[in-house]
Amino acid sequence: MAHVFAFWESRAFYDSFMARSHDRLAAAQVGTFKDARVRLFDHRFDVKTGFEPRFTDADLLRVALCRVHEERAEHYVLMQEKVWNPAMAGSPGMVRGLFGEAPGHEYLVLSMWRAAAEHGKYRTERIERLALRARTEADIAALTGDIVEMEPTWTV
Repeated sequence: MAHVFAFWESRAFYDSFMARSHDRLAAAQVGTFKDARVRLFDHRFDVKTGFEPRFTDADLLRVALCRVHEERAEHYVLMQEKVWNPAMAGSPGMVRGLFGEAPGHEYLVLSMWRAAAEHGKYRTERIERLALRARTEADIAALTGDIVEMEPTWTV
């Protein structure tokens, strides 16, 4: 499995790429992959510091895709900002991240870590306590995610 992240300077640049170049590039890649899933998220806020789409200083990414109950969306976003974001930002080894939103009350939390061991310390020490404090279980209708070990040769 491969995860491909693309960051666009603006929606206008994304739309231009889709209109002018996407189909030609996609045609050249036919047969090189199967079961591609694409989601487009709008940036809501950064996690820790100003997000930069630079991956050379991270060894691991944590990707969480959350579908949130409509009536709980406002609470979920607030808890990301007031509970989860400060906890991740205060964790040694956490480089930076972002919080994004897509239509249908879907959210992306992308965090970048210097090493798997640093992310592991954050998980074991804090996740359960933070989830109770943020009442995450009441907010989330579905959660999928992955731990992505960076492959430096694939970073452009």
